[in-house]
Amino acid sequence: MTDYLHHPYALPKNSVFARKGMVATSQPLAAQAGLDILKKGGNAIDAAIATAATLTVVEPTSNGIGGDAFALVWVNQKLYGLNGSGPAPKDISIDILKKQGHEKMPVHGLVPVTVPGAPSAWVELSKRFGRLPLTEVLAPAIRYAREGYPLSPILGKYWEFAYRKYKEIFKGDEFQGWFETFAPKGRAPKVGEMWNSPDHATTLEAIAETNGESFYRGELAWKMDEFSSKHGGFLKYDDLANYKAEWVDPISVNYRGYDVWEIPPNGQGIVALMALNIAKGFHFTDKDSIDAYHKQIESMKLAFTDGKAYVTDSVHMEMKVQELLSEEYGNHRRALIGEKAIQPIPYKPVTSGTVYLATADDEGNMVSFIQSNYMGFGSGVVVPGTGIALQNRGHDFSLDSSHPNALQGGKKTFHTIIPGFLTKDNKAVGPFGVMGGYMQPQGHMQVVMNTVDFNLHPQAALDAPRWQWLEGKTVSVEPHFPLHIAQALTRLGHNIKMETDTGSFGRGQIIWRDPESGVLVGGTESRTDGSIACW
Repeated sequence: MTDYLHHPYALPKNSVFARKGMVATSQPLAAQAGLDILKKGGNAIDAAIATAATLTVVEPTSNGIGGDAFALVWVNQKLYGLNGSGPAPKDISIDILKKQGHEKMPVHGLVPVTVPGAPSAWVELSKRFGRLPLTEVLAPAIRYAREGYPLSPILGKYWEFAYRKYKEIFKGDEFQGWFETFAPKGRAPKVGEMWNSPDHATTLEAIAETNGESFYRGELAWKMDEFSSKHGGFLKYDDLANYKAEWVDPISVNYRGYDVWEIPPNGQGIVALMALNIAKGFHFTDKDSIDAYHKQIESMKLAFTDGKAYVTDSVHMEMKVQELLSEEYGNHRRALIGEKAIQPIPYKPVTSGTVYLATADDEGNMVSFIQSNYMGFGSGVVVPGTGIALQNRGHDFSLDSSHPNALQGGKKTFHTIIPGFLTKDNKAVGPFGVMGGYMQPQGHMQVVMNTVDFNLHPQAALDAPRWQWLEGKTVSVEPHFPLHIAQALTRLGHNIKMETDTGSFGRGQIIWRDPESGVLVGGTESRTDGSIACW
């Protein structure tokens, strides 16, 4: 039997060049769906929506209709931000959950379900910047959901992993919909095997035909309300009806002449900016030097420690974005970095804080878009008859009322998914992103430094071995991370864990644009079924 996950021979992968349009994402079918929309006269925004909707079908192990989304959109020489994350249901509270016996937020089931924001994000993007109607833009996703598609290798790997896990831990009636939808033959579909979801197709059609109204204020909203109420959940019709994705002003730091952009909190993109703000005070010449890795890791651990301590829904933040991105903050934290690994603690200043895709068209429009159900398939709950797999984003809330990210009805939680964008001299360089939980800001930092400090082309910037700070002095590194550097970092006091799999180190995409010629150059993730479609 052919093993599609066995790769005995390593070969370099080149960056991809094109002029009229490009779509980069983790699934070939989704990338092609976005390109098809470009060829039909759609712009980069239409292509991003088409790709995102198709990803809910062809990569359900990472995202779904019931998840959240964020976007950075470059249109007419200006960058726009869209926060498509939903709040906790208004009727949930710490007291109620503690009375039910919860000491911390559960991972699965209906309790950690927050209002899904992805469909609203598609609608808002389409209304403001799209060129084609949603009925045309969502058509490829609807077709794949109804007619089916064969599973790609990495997709099949994680689908099988999830099925084995869920079979052991999911016992309640609320989880039956997941097994009926994603294991219809009593098992996970295999690599190369066809899978389809007619309910998913019907739901996407309803979203397209009503511009999202069915999902938030119509039949689909009532179905989610009914199912949630039946099984002790908190998500209600009013929570959905009162929600709309929010346009926000992106935040940035200047890193060696480049402006690096992220979505503001509640997202964790600020952590990447904080780390770069610390690291820019150092001079790096050689990527594969022990000193460069040491200082990158130390900068990230300090930024992440502060991010976890202070980042939440922006209206509830104790520290302001401006404080965390200030020169004072960067200088203070940088001064702590010496020759040995440190044990980080949060900073208190005297004054007081997934799937990814990138698209581009020949008009200069570019989109950095990320979408997620959070942990794999999310909550493990699929609303019967809809194909809607609900996210478990609420798991990140704290049940400690004194914590900045304490659970509160109507509040948005600390959010891991983050799109990135790079500009220079007020001109677009392009979209980039690395998905994967708390790896994301770490991946953003590494990709930016690979590009700016070490002049790596997009594919090389993505393929470079990655590290991931976990906690304290513990850092995990990929299987192909240079052993001599890992050993040297150990001598500097880092607790280095050599991993046997690349799955936890994120999946990234990059599209850069030449401001003079308009030529696009892209890289896609070699750690997954990454693909670039272009013309």
